Amino acid sequence: MPREMGSERQLSDTYEIYAVRYACHDRPARENFLGGDPHDVNMPLDYYVWAIVGESRTFCVDTGFDEASAKRRSRTLITPPAEGLKAIGIEPDKVEDVIVTHMHYDHAGNHSLFPQATFHLQDSEMAYCTGRYMCHPPMRHPYDLDDVTAMVRRVFQGRVRFHEGTSELAPGITLHRVGGHSNGLQIVRVRTRRGWVVLASDATHFYANMDQLRPFPIMHSLGDVFEGYNTVKALATSPMHIIPGHDPEVLKRYPSPNEALKGWIARLDAPPAA
Repeated sequence: MPREMGSERQLSDTYEIYAVRYACHDRPARENFLGGDPHDVNMPLDYYVWAIVGESRTFCVDTGFDEASAKRRSRTLITPPAEGLKAIGIEPDKVEDVIVTHMHYDHAGNHSLFPQATFHLQDSEMAYCTGRYMCHPPMRHPYDLDDVTAMVRRVFQGRVRFHEGTSELAPGITLHRVGGHSNGLQIVRVRTRRGWVVLASDATHFYANMDQLRPFPIMHSLGDVFEGYNTVKALATSPMHIIPGHDPEVLKRYPSPNEALKGWIARLDAPPAA
């Protein structure tokens, strides 16, 4: 179980955080920056789900996509998210809380993965992905109809808790709407043994997007992207406490829980190597 992976004493309002890589996509650097990039190099995307593990409560962040979606989108599914979570002792069937940072296909798929969970979502994201903007093909392209309808069904089942702006989900965990990439994108601030870590999700896909002020090209509002950078920086204890949503560098900077999980799962509450 995750409680046995670290020998450090954990306080009741501090958490362990795990990044679980489940898929990847090779692509040129020019596709990862608004306005392109002059360097003709490969700059792959990694796809993650995250787990926030406390003394008595576990939260999963995002649900990833499945094999069918990977084929439709020409992505490479490496290991299904469920297997990654089980590798660190988390049984998806028993998870009670899932934070959905936004409803894009790579964050909101695998509809049957958490059958007992309450899903935490921003009001503005649900309104966005079911409203008038979805009449325009470029705006709806990052969304999957089945993902959206699955969330609507959960609403009618009483399994969605909506948040508006900033809210405390539990002692040591807060949600913050930043928008930008999608209208209702939320980030997650988590108290850990090394300070406040921010799971930035797609507020910044790569470290370079935020560090170089060169946004990822898929967005709802460019102004909100830049304001989101400021929010992420203000919430994190330091720049070394910011976790981007798709950067392969995460698995290089942070240690794995054990040797068998190296290159697959990283421990984000541990100090980075650089």
